[in-house]
Amino acid sequence: MYSAAPAALESSSTLSSSDPKAADLKSWSGTLERMQDVRLDKQRYVMSGNKSDEVSKLALGAKVERALARRMTSQDAVFRVKRTIGDVEKGALEVEAN
Repeated sequence: MYSAAPAALESSSTLSSSDPKAADLKSWSGTLERMQDVRLDKQRYVMSGNKSDEVSKLALGAKVERALARRMTSQDAVFRVKRTIGDVEKGALEVEAN
């Protein structure tokens, strides 16, 4: 459990009451103390290590699926043998010779 009041606020000799920073710290600590509720702390769900790992794996799988869905499949590279103009002319000559 976290302490809402820092040690500096507990000692009135370290900060003067006219210091605006001290007033801000006191208001923040008061707000944090009001937000703390024992009933809500008892309701909190704490995941086990296995459950945490399972949720992490599911989240990673969802990220991968979203990335694959955005992938432009029609943009994939197609590797072809590049022919030069000389090869095409030789092929044409061979066809004519046969």
